[in-house]
Amino acid sequence: MTARDRLIVGLDLPTVSEAECVVRTLGDEVSFYKIGYQLAFAGGLEFARDLIDDGKQVFLDMKLLDIDNTVAKGVENIVKMGVTMLTLHAYPKAMRAAVEAAKGSSLCLLGVTVLTSMDDADLRDAGYEYDPHTLVLTRAEQARAAGMGGIVCSAEESAAVRKIIGPDMALVTPGIRPKGADAGDQKRVVTPFDAIKAGSSHLVVARPIVKAQDPLAAAQAILAEMKSAL
Repeated sequence: MTARDRLIVGLDLPTVSEAECVVRTLGDEVSFYKIGYQLAFAGGLEFARDLIDDGKQVFLDMKLLDIDNTVAKGVENIVKMGVTMLTLHAYPKAMRAAVEAAKGSSLCLLGVTVLTSMDDADLRDAGYEYDPHTLVLTRAEQARAAGMGGIVCSAEESAAVRKIIGPDMALVTPGIRPKGADAGDQKRVVTPFDAIKAGSSHLVVARPIVKAQDPLAAAQAILAEMKSAL
C-alpha cells in the first residue's frame, strides 16, 4: 500500500456541507475518509454513500456493542452500504456475531481495543483491572481468534500488537499528531512516522487536517512523513 492508501482523514465535523468542503479541498490527495458519531448523526450516513459512489473508501467508526442479534443485524445492513471498514468494541461475543454477519463480504471489521483518550486512571475508573497496554494485547488476541479483519489501537502498542496479530490483519491507529501539534484530548499520541515504523497499516488523522488553516498542505505534509517511513 502507498501512503495515500494508508491515510484515513477523519471527518469529525458538525455538518455534511463542511465535510464536503474538506473533501473538495483535499481532492485526489486523499482517498479514504472516516465518518464517526458527530457527522453520522447529521446526515453522514447518506454522505458516506455519496463518497463511495465517487470512488472514495469509507471507514465507518460506529464502535458497535450490543447483544449478538442487534450487532449482527446492524452489520448486515452496513455491508449493503459498501463501506470498507467498520469498528466495534473488541468484546469477544460481539466480534464473533459481527464476523458471522459479514461473512462473504469485503467489509473489514475492526476491534477497538482501548480508546487513545484513556490512560491507567481512566481504565480503573471504568472498572478494569488491566493497564492499557495489557488490555490492548488481550483484546488483540481475542480479535484474531474471532476472525476480525483488524484492530484499532494506539501506535504505542502497535509493535507489540503486530507480533500477536501477524502481518495480514489491519492495524489502524488514531491519536496521530505531527511533531509540535496540540494533543487535544488524546493521551497516547505518536507522529505519523513513528506509527508507520511501529507497524500500523492505516493512520486516522482528523483535527490536524480538518482544522488546519490549509487542510491540503497539512495532509500533504503528513503523507510525506508517512512516505519517509515506508
